[in-house]
Amino acid sequence: MWFEILKFGHLAGLVLLAGGLIGVFLADVRARDARTLAVFAEAVRNIALFYDGLVVPGALLLAASGTGLIILFHDGWDFLSEPWIVGMVALFLFEFIEGNTVTRLYFMRLRRLTRAALALGRFTPELVRARGEMVPTFTHFLDLPLVLVIVSLGVFRPDTWTQFIVGTTLAVALATVLTVVLPRLYPTQALIADPNAAGTPALQQI
Repeated sequence: MWFEILKFGHLAGLVLLAGGLIGVFLADVRARDARTLAVFAEAVRNIALFYDGLVVPGALLLAASGTGLIILFHDGWDFLSEPWIVGMVALFLFEFIEGNTVTRLYFMRLRRLTRAALALGRFTPELVRARGEMVPTFTHFLDLPLVLVIVSLGVFRPDTWTQFIVGTTLAVALATVLTVVLPRLYPTQALIADPNAAGTPALQQI
């Protein structure tokens, strides 16, 4: 009975986490594509909603249910002999720590800078510079690929480290490509020079 409950909690946590990260990714692309401050502000607000409403609860549910499954059904510390479990735990811990110390804090700062820009009625240099930062952009784009690696480890349950190494390498490569390509598709410096970039900030509350 407990196994079914914990497994359901684990799957529910995965759905919340993955759904939230997909929402964050799409809202981020929308923000990059925005050429008015009103649209940009709404996209940033949606990023915060997805993070706080789906990603964080999903991560906490995954952590609680996963810990219960390991303690009750994988003999506690004996899970260290299983590469697929260790890989899942290691990637999840990395995602959890990185997500709350780099990515989420970056989006919180972006939201604060967006509020300040709304008060002025235009994109500010500080906001544009923050939008172009590479490290939080890379960690943000790394989230979904790493979740796919975690899911693949849980599905295939390999008894070697090959899948973990190959999957993580591919995830880093994909995140690197997105970090390089997407900012070039949606350059941020053009926002300052665009006289029509203000939009209708007075109507936005974020």
